[in-house]
Amino acid sequence: MKKKPLIILTGPTAVGKTQLSIGLAKAINGEIISADSMQVYRKMDIGTAKIKPEEMQGVKHYLVDELEPWEEFNVAVFKERCQKYIDEIYAKGKVPILVGGTGFYIQAVLYAVDFEQTEADTAYREELAAFAKQNGNEALHQKLQEVDEASAKAIHPNNVKRVIRALEYYKQTGQKISEHNEMQQQKEANYNFRYYVLSLPREILYQRINERVDNMRQEGLVEEVQELLRQGCTKDMVSMQGLGYKEIIDALEGRDTLEHAFEKIKQETRHFAKRQFTWFRRERDVTWIEKDKFATQEELLQYCITDCKNLLQEGD
Repeated sequence: MKKKPLIILTGPTAVGKTQLSIGLAKAINGEIISADSMQVYRKMDIGTAKIKPEEMQGVKHYLVDELEPWEEFNVAVFKERCQKYIDEIYAKGKVPILVGGTGFYIQAVLYAVDFEQTEADTAYREELAAFAKQNGNEALHQKLQEVDEASAKAIHPNNVKRVIRALEYYKQTGQKISEHNEMQQQKEANYNFRYYVLSLPREILYQRINERVDNMRQEGLVEEVQELLRQGCTKDMVSMQGLGYKEIIDALEGRDTLEHAFEKIKQETRHFAKRQFTWFRRERDVTWIEKDKFATQEELLQYCITDCKNLLQEGD
C-alpha cells in the first residue's frame, strides 16, 4: 500500500514553530495537530504559550484546548487521539501537519509505538509516590538511575509519574522501559513523511526563552495560576507539573518568591530546550533547519513549501 503523507514540524521551545506552521498549512492544504503535552489543556493559555485563535488564520487545529486541567493526558492518549485526527484530515483530502516540541509523542505516532499494557501495580505505585513525598523527587529519580540509566537521562526528576511508570515497568517485566522503547524505535514509519527540526544558535534561543517568560509575566501568568488553583487544581496534577505552573504555585504557597520563581522558569526552560535538542539529535530521518541561515521568515517558508510539495508529488 502507498504510504500517506505526514509533515512534522518540531524543535525546541521558543524556536518559532507556530508562525511557520500556519504559512505551511495554508500553502499545502494542511491542518495542524498539536504535539504538545500542555497546550491540550483548557484555561492554561499563558504558561503554555498557546496559539491564539486569531493567530490560527482559519487553519484548523487539533489537540488544543480539548481537556480540562484535571483530566489525564499522556503519550498513549495522545497517540490514540492523534491517529483519529490524522484519519479525519485524510478523509477531507488534506495533509496532516504535526507541530510541537514533545519528541516522544511524535515518535509514538510516526513509528506506531506499542505501549505494552502491564497491569497497574497500585500498591507499588503508592509506595513509590510516598517515597518521593518523604525523600524528594531526586531520591526517587536516583532509584531509576540505578536500574535504567537511559530512562533516567530522558525523564526529568520532577516528572514523578513517568519515573514511577519506568520503575513499575522494570519491576513487572524485568526489562528496562528504555530498551522496550528502543526496540519500538527500530520500526519503519507508516508514512511518507518530512520531519523538520528547527534550530537556532543557543544564545539566540536562550534570549528568546527569557523574553517569552518576561512576556508571560506581563500577560498575567500569576493570575492564570491563581484562577486554576481557585477552580480546584492542585500541584500534584500532571497539568500543574508543567513548566511555569509548578514554580508559580511554589511562590503562591510561600515556598519561593515570585521574583525567584520567574528566574527559575527561565533556567528550567533553557534546560528543557537543551534536552529537546538531545532528543531530536537521536532521531533518524530528520531534516535539520538552521533558521539563522535564512535571510527572512518568508525565505524559510518558501524552502519548506517547495520541499513539502516535492514530497506530496512523490506520493501521487
